[in-house]
Amino acid sequence: MFENRIEEMCVEKNIKMTDQRRVIARVLSLAEDHPDVEEVHKRANKIDARISIATVYRTVRLWDEAGILDRHDFGDGRARYEEVKEEHHDHLIDVKNGTVIEFQNAEIEALQEKIARKHGMRLIDHRLELYAVPLGKNSDS
Repeated sequence: MFENRIEEMCVEKNIKMTDQRRVIARVLSLAEDHPDVEEVHKRANKIDARISIATVYRTVRLWDEAGILDRHDFGDGRARYEEVKEEHHDHLIDVKNGTVIEFQNAEIEALQEKIARKHGMRLIDHRLELYAVPLGKNSDS
């Protein structure tokens, strides 16, 4: 029925879908990385050259506020985006080249729950971002 999950979430939230928003939704749904607005604009422009950078900024801000996109700041000064996923995942960021690796780890999830309980709390959400550099010949490990 829908081309992608972002479009489906927009319809569920009664957000108007223009042709340009459909292109932006497709670009973000197909992204295997975490593009910033400029990169989304570049990719969308290959499909529809009429899409302005301002349209992309307004659209990602709207979808971020609506809980359709997750906004990330991986320490490189750029807001980066990905569609909200049903399954939780964390991020490992290579600070040398900016590569972002998504991962899941049951032990980390259990430890976070344990820490919250120890402090009399119930964990309702979290975000884990690990910043790293590649192991090399001159590394300490």
